[in-house]
Amino acid sequence: MVITVITTLMLMAAYFLILYGGVAFIQDKRFFGSAHKDILKVIPDRKERFKGAHVIGWFIIIFAFLMYPAAFILGGWDGVRNGFGFLQFFIRFIIMLYGMETFDIVFFDWVLLCNSNFFPRYYPEVKDIVGRHMFGYNKWTHVIHYIVYIPVCALIAWICTMF
Repeated sequence: MVITVITTLMLMAAYFLILYGGVAFIQDKRFFGSAHKDILKVIPDRKERFKGAHVIGWFIIIFAFLMYPAAFILGGWDGVRNGFGFLQFFIRFIIMLYGMETFDIVFFDWVLLCNSNFFPRYYPEVKDIVGRHMFGYNKWTHVIHYIVYIPVCALIAWICTMF
């Protein structure tokens, strides 16, 4: 159970670092693909905030992307080492991915987007757009993720049982 919690926290941290690297340092609209259309309209194309900002942002994002396979490798390795069966692997991976998606809903959508000054700090243009009224604008994306994670976790669990 401890490894499941650690790997879930790794996924959450990686998810946040990708957002942070893109929003705070790189500031490229490509990182806002899931943003609300009203936000996309007002976000300007920005140059580097300070010398080296893009390098820092890309370093953060690359590190974060490496955390994803690391979390799954750690979860899989620990399960193989402890003789997990398919169901145990499946439960571990579904907890990891559902935990990450729930983190997205609660922390990104509710806290950062609706109840904090996170986005307006880096993009003052969105100050009058973001707020509690935006919560749930992407609910169908989350529903799709929750559904897609089931066969993905089944596949990963099946692969892990082969070792």
